[in-house]
Amino acid sequence: MVITNKTTLPEEAELDVQELNLSSAALRAGSFHLGKQCEGVNNEFMLCRQELDDPRACLAEGRAVTSCALNFFRKVKKSCHEEFMQYATCLDKSSGTMAFSHCRKTQGVFDKCVKDHFDWDRPSYGYFARAKVIQTERKAPEKEPIKSYPDATPGLPEDYPTPPAKYGSRFFWLE
Repeated sequence: MVITNKTTLPEEAELDVQELNLSSAALRAGSFHLGKQCEGVNNEFMLCRQELDDPRACLAEGRAVTSCALNFFRKVKKSCHEEFMQYATCLDKSSGTMAFSHCRKTQGVFDKCVKDHFDWDRPSYGYFARAKVIQTERKAPEKEPIKSYPDATPGLPEDYPTPPAKYGSRFFWLE
């Protein structure tokens, strides 16, 4: 996006949002349940970003995503804090890549706690990779009409003289 003198930037108050101050391990530990619980608002945000191609137009949707994530982690902290921290710590310390495979036991304990307190199931394998049709209340942006230009170089008239090539044909092997 090119910024010109006519470009209006949002005010500082519009950009000021409470941040999600969590480590990578904590975000990774809650990622499956967070993705499932905030799927609707996240899809709205990504759809807005993709369709409008202007980050300024999607500030409200971005705020909604952050708010959803904050509420999710507050609920988890209130009910399943100990299980969540064990899982996040396991992810952090078990391998350099935070692989899930080393922490299946603590994952199971955390998933059971989430199921017992909130009745949330862990999404099945491949859930986020499936194709989905998103129903939204936002109207689709208007598509730009396809511009057609008249042919700038009209063809030669039928009776225009065509002398033989001055230096021969480029397809000399066909002659």
